[in-house]
Amino acid sequence: MADQEEFVKSVEDGLRLSKRIYFGKDRAVAPPKQMTAMEKTAESYFPTSPMMYAVIENPAFVDNPDIPSYQPHVHGRCDPPALIPLQMNGVSIAADCYFDTAFITVKGSWRLHCVMSCRSCDCRIAVPMGEQGSILGVEIELPRKSYSTKLVAEDDEKENKKLVKIEDGCFLKPHIFTLTIPEIDGGTYISVTIRWSQKLLYRDGQFTLSIPYSFPVYVTPVGKKISKKEKIQFNVNCGPRAEVSCKAISHPLKELDDEDEKLGWFYEADVLNWSSSDVVITYKISSPNYHGSVLLQSPQQHDTDQRKMFSCYLFPGALECRKVFRKEVIFVVDISGSMKGKPIDDSKQALSVALSKLDSQDLFNIIAFNNEEYLFSSSLEVATKEAIDNAIQWIDMNFIAGGSTNILNPMKQAIGMLSNAEESMPIIFLVTDGAVEDERQICEFLKSHLTQNRTMCPRLYTFGIGLFCNHYFLRTLATTSRGHYDAAIDVESLQVRLERLFSRASSIILANIAFENLDGLEELEVYPSQIPDLSSEGPVVLSGRYQGVFPEMLKAKGILADMSNFSVELKGFKSKAIPLDKARVKQQIEILTAQAWFTQNKDLEQKIAKMSIQDTVISEYTRMALVETEKVKVIKPTTKRKVHSDDEKIEERLVQKTILLHYLGFGFGNLTATIDNIPPGAIDIEDEAAEIIAKATSNCFGKLCGLCCCCSCCIRTCSNMNHQCAIALTQCLGALGCLGCFTCCQYCCFEDNK
Repeated sequence: MADQEEFVKSVEDGLRLSKRIYFGKDRAVAPPKQMTAMEKTAESYFPTSPMMYAVIENPAFVDNPDIPSYQPHVHGRCDPPALIPLQMNGVSIAADCYFDTAFITVKGSWRLHCVMSCRSCDCRIAVPMGEQGSILGVEIELPRKSYSTKLVAEDDEKENKKLVKIEDGCFLKPHIFTLTIPEIDGGTYISVTIRWSQKLLYRDGQFTLSIPYSFPVYVTPVGKKISKKEKIQFNVNCGPRAEVSCKAISHPLKELDDEDEKLGWFYEADVLNWSSSDVVITYKISSPNYHGSVLLQSPQQHDTDQRKMFSCYLFPGALECRKVFRKEVIFVVDISGSMKGKPIDDSKQALSVALSKLDSQDLFNIIAFNNEEYLFSSSLEVATKEAIDNAIQWIDMNFIAGGSTNILNPMKQAIGMLSNAEESMPIIFLVTDGAVEDERQICEFLKSHLTQNRTMCPRLYTFGIGLFCNHYFLRTLATTSRGHYDAAIDVESLQVRLERLFSRASSIILANIAFENLDGLEELEVYPSQIPDLSSEGPVVLSGRYQGVFPEMLKAKGILADMSNFSVELKGFKSKAIPLDKARVKQQIEILTAQAWFTQNKDLEQKIAKMSIQDTVISEYTRMALVETEKVKVIKPTTKRKVHSDDEKIEERLVQKTILLHYLGFGFGNLTATIDNIPPGAIDIEDEAAEIIAKATSNCFGKLCGLCCCCSCCIRTCSNMNHQCAIALTQCLGALGCLGCFTCCQYCCFEDNK
């Protein structure tokens, strides 16, 4: 993750620098106002919509490219470089929703309005994404150049040696992707296309899509005559025979006619100011009971896997009185030293909320662990009000961060306590921010326990905090046991996401789901192979590949909360309206990556890399690269001595250069950081102390004087000094002067002696 504090300071400096820009004599036109002290917070400078910034190292370059202001020259440089938000001239956004996934495309036009026409600077794109956002690609069009992103295999040594490597293209926050485009001339119009995918939230039978679309006032172009066009399009396709009804829309979208199983909304207008709120739409798939279907599709010609594709979805329906399973729950929570502060405080708060929502017939226990285990009770407790109050008090007294991390022993204790669960749902919540050496051993232990002949095996709901834990280890535990995995890469979202995971586990209505009539298919692969339980808090969506003839009706069976058997038939449809390979590839890559980590299978890693490159989905085995395409004029080589015109001698060619960007994967945990108890979100442990000190001291004078070292700034700074500081500075400068004289004397004596 990039330095967030540095980004905030850079934007503040950029807004301060933008006051230098002259917009003409029209008094109605003025530079954007900075935020007041009441409005200003650190979060307010993080992008809440797609943004572009001018990266300013030399403040003397800042000026209106059309109307020079001839301001006094500014000396010095900005360290870190200032970020001036660019004015946006037009924007369009399109969203296509398939089941629980949305694909977003944003097209925007910006102008480098703050740099002299004779100068150039880098420009940085910042893309905030919604729920579990994943960047798919960025394309930039300039007058003489164009840029686009692509993915390359991480282990392709021959290819990667040819590439220029720079440390760019990274996440400012887990949901904010940034990319820097080099050397753009002042006054240039920049066209950008950004694509990403994100998840839809599901609650009370309704899907909600929220797209970051809140633009700050200072990106609105100054001047009344500048046209500002805004366009929003939203499409929903949940398969054939799905009745979709819109419940709420944040912007004035109009419904379009149904087309090819698709429902759409559209809005286009010239606006005075850009949107100040996110695009939020809520819709419902109407059905009173369990429902779903199977979509079938043939592979594309360029697909590396030529097996047929299928996707199966099962929705819980809208019955509010549906019975949920009685639960036996054990909360296994990490309290090692790295959890100190906000991680453990938010975990305590979320755990207290989860305990308060247990039903009176549920059983529970709590295990806090570091290098030791601390049990709330030696056995499961009935979730009475008194027991829950005692548990909350115990949490406050015993959740004290300290010690190292050992996951295996508390896991063994938790599974041992749930060994007798037969007519209830056994659930283990594992919350951790660290990695351990015996993770594969823990997975083997869990698998051996799940193979026992039991009606209900324990479900693991795993939750990772930060980037130092092994998220694929946690995903393996969850998918193996029909549970769920979630994470808070950013500690700020920990409590909300953890409470949401607790809520999902508390609302299971159908368990032990299996398909009966798939035995006739060849080369069948299902993602995930162990079908998770159906919760009223979200649908079950599966995908896979097969060879053969898929049955017309797929029969799914399971167990209801009263332990009675349940079955439903899902009809198969051939549909081209939903791109199944695109809609489900991210889920497949994540599941396969967990398998590749566990089995250490190199062939599987190569398969994941091919899938990642083909569908432009980031993986652990690929890296993003920026391809620069430049139009270059070259003289045609001629063999005959003839006089040619300039048009005949010169031709345009496209010259490409590929730049390898930052590694964007999560990685497989960091044992060193876990052993050293480094908290989630801390500065990268690879930064040496000397580098940090050097950076701080090199920036000391810049922070003292502001942005520059011109005469006015020096006078302003000196006028704010007290007497003691002024005397010390005078003595220091006098000493330096004497040292200079002494050096000159030495040189003169040396010359005389010669």
